Amino acid sequence: MSKTARLAVAGACLALVALAVALILGGAATPRVIPGLPDEGMLTRWALPVSKLAMDTAGVLTVGLLLFAAALLPSDKGLLGAPALTYARAASWTGLLWAVAAASTLVFSLSETLGAPVGDVLAGEELTSYASQVPQGIALTLVVLFGTAIALFARGAITAGAAAGLLVLSLATLLPPALTGHSSSAPNHGLATTSVALHLLVIAPWVGGLLLLCAHALRGGPHLDLAARRFSRMALWCYIGVGLSGVFSAISRLTSVAELFTTSYGLIVLVKIAAFAALGVAGRRHRSRTLSAVAAGRPGAFVRLAATEGMIMLATMGIAVALSRTAPPPLDLPVDRAFELLGYLVPPPISVANLLTLWWFDLFFAVLAALLAGLYGAGVLRLARRGDRWPVGRTVSWGIGVLMLVLSTQSGVARYAPVLFSVHMAEHMVLSMLVPIFLVLGAPVTLALRALKPAARRGDRGPREWLTTILHSRFVKVVTHPAVATALFVVSTYALYFTPLFAAAMEEHLGHIAMTLHFLVTGSLFFWVIIGVDPAPTKLPHVGRLLLLFVTMPFHAFFGIALMSMGVPLARDWYDQLGRTWGASALADQSTGGAIAWAFGEIPTLIVLIALAFQWYRDDQRTARRADRRADARAAREGGSGDTELDAYNAYLARLNRSGRE
Repeated sequence: MSKTARLAVAGACLALVALAVALILGGAATPRVIPGLPDEGMLTRWALPVSKLAMDTAGVLTVGLLLFAAALLPSDKGLLGAPALTYARAASWTGLLWAVAAASTLVFSLSETLGAPVGDVLAGEELTSYASQVPQGIALTLVVLFGTAIALFARGAITAGAAAGLLVLSLATLLPPALTGHSSSAPNHGLATTSVALHLLVIAPWVGGLLLLCAHALRGGPHLDLAARRFSRMALWCYIGVGLSGVFSAISRLTSVAELFTTSYGLIVLVKIAAFAALGVAGRRHRSRTLSAVAAGRPGAFVRLAATEGMIMLATMGIAVALSRTAPPPLDLPVDRAFELLGYLVPPPISVANLLTLWWFDLFFAVLAALLAGLYGAGVLRLARRGDRWPVGRTVSWGIGVLMLVLSTQSGVARYAPVLFSVHMAEHMVLSMLVPIFLVLGAPVTLALRALKPAARRGDRGPREWLTTILHSRFVKVVTHPAVATALFVVSTYALYFTPLFAAAMEEHLGHIAMTLHFLVTGSLFFWVIIGVDPAPTKLPHVGRLLLLFVTMPFHAFFGIALMSMGVPLARDWYDQLGRTWGASALADQSTGGAIAWAFGEIPTLIVLIALAFQWYRDDQRTARRADRRADARAAREGGSGDTELDAYNAYLARLNRSGRE
């Protein structure tokens, strides 16, 4: 047996031992069985967490393999090299294992839900209904389907783009089971759901990447130094993300620090914290010592430390599965339907003071705003250190856009938006018609292309090359076409509000996030076409941009009029469940929201007209200067003055002079 295989077996055994110990300490392995009530049996009690551990491990390995193939190893003009192809092929096997483990988890989960032995579950007809109608069953069914798809498509992946697409799919496949567990039933389910999702999205590349990096070193694979340096840069950010998301996840389930020491759930969290600290120490040692040894051709110290770090990670995964099987401490919550839906009680009557003081923390958009501000600021700082100038107006515009995003998603507006349709519509208008204008005028793509360094290896893809590839992709060309961007901006608004999509999005936190992101993205695409500073695949003349603006904006006015004319409130069940006792009725508030949509278009239209006029003037100035330079160059070659009219007048005088002498 090879050294890699021995380490893999040792890691699997360690993860199983950690899982068993945590299950026993947390009480999940020995629940109280009441005589006369259904009991799933000992097999399900142990096989279900083992199946979950296998599913999580297979998912992490799939992410690590695809990450290695797409980003950590060098490519040759977009084509995967031989080692990367090997890892892509291996991802097909781990994807298949992922699907099989998810199917096993599906069966054992139904056994636990029904309180029936596995044999009875397989013999009955409930499995189909559970897999297609119950959220937990649907989530596991999606993992089976997506894992199978990854297994099939990874066999034929030969380009870095294909491997990157499968990597994105594998990251998305990690989410459904976790988001239907404790997070969906936590009091602050919005914070719990977002923190779990972010936790998975950063921990999977970190753990999977390190395990594959260790295996690559043990196999004596090529480009170890390059892969280790790339992974180290990524791992630091993953470590920070794991820490922050873990803290917010614990906050959403624990009410005090004392519960960390007095409850089984808290004690398991403490064990995870200790493992996290140990991994931080190991990561620091990697960056300070072992990476330089790898660069010098001595990977031994790196392999030993990485193997130890991988063992800790696998043990932590077992502990995490046990934590998901352990009930959080009971909370004394108000018996209120609005609290169950929102995560907080219905706020007091709306006022300017309440909008300014009753802030509501949304982790997803807080992270998004921090990334937008931080990455842009880092780009500007890099240009400044290099001695390059970046227009202050663009920086100010970007800052205004990020600030408006924060105010729309974190202030009292975010607390009242789910309760009042009028506030929701104001938030919608700001996010789709104001924030994108200032973000687009900030020219983030141009900044990134100037700040990012080209890949060190010719033909390889670094961040700058990936950005260029995405910008030139067929997908971007399609969605940024003026007709498509305009259709997404206008038609999607009608499709959202005049179909059941709006009610569905309001009832689920992830649906609300998707809806808000949709406003932001479609608005950014549309205004990129109209006033975008960054180069676009399809460039309209200024007259065409002006016409497109005036043709599009009336549709928002028509939308507002349609809302004001409706006799039935949208998402009535949602607003009725909240039980709001103050303010206007749902229908009257909806009419107010329609009036906001009808009148709001004038503000962004004015801003866009000013920006468009300024851009038009600047473009004419540049065109005139280019024409002057060409004329000067032509005149220099022909011996003229460079002024076309003056040269023509001088030629006319010369002809008169010659005719007079004759």
